[in-house]
Amino acid sequence: MKLHELSAPEGSAKKAWRKGRGPGSGNGKTAGKGHKGQNARSGGGVRPGFEGGQIPLYRRLPKRGFNNKFAKIYSIINVETLNARFNDGDTVTLEVLCNEGIISKANDGLKVLGRGEITKKLTVCAAVFSAAAKEKIEAAGGKVEVI
Repeated sequence: MKLHELSAPEGSAKKAWRKGRGPGSGNGKTAGKGHKGQNARSGGGVRPGFEGGQIPLYRRLPKRGFNNKFAKIYSIINVETLNARFNDGDTVTLEVLCNEGIISKANDGLKVLGRGEITKKLTVCAAVFSAAAKEKIEAAGGKVEVI
């Protein structure tokens, strides 16, 4: 291997051009910024989203509704899923559901809803239960634990 055969490793950073180092560099004098104007100045340029004085897109589009930043987002599961995926006497928690791949993301807790039927005695630990889900789990002989 010779020196002229060497090349930078793939994905390595490309060295930046040295600005304002004479006409031979191809980037001398105005250093690629042109003559005068906002973009030629130190610290010059416009902020992201600026459209030359035209009303920017983020102001043209309507804002709808109310976004509550304090709202809790629950991971949801129905009793029919619990009945299909778990055996009699199992304990169902958010961690177990995540490990099994039944729920992809934990969010702010688990909410159990009452769609479907349940016949197995399960101990279900969750943050919130719907009235129907609570009733069905207890009717099947299971236990409901609010965390």
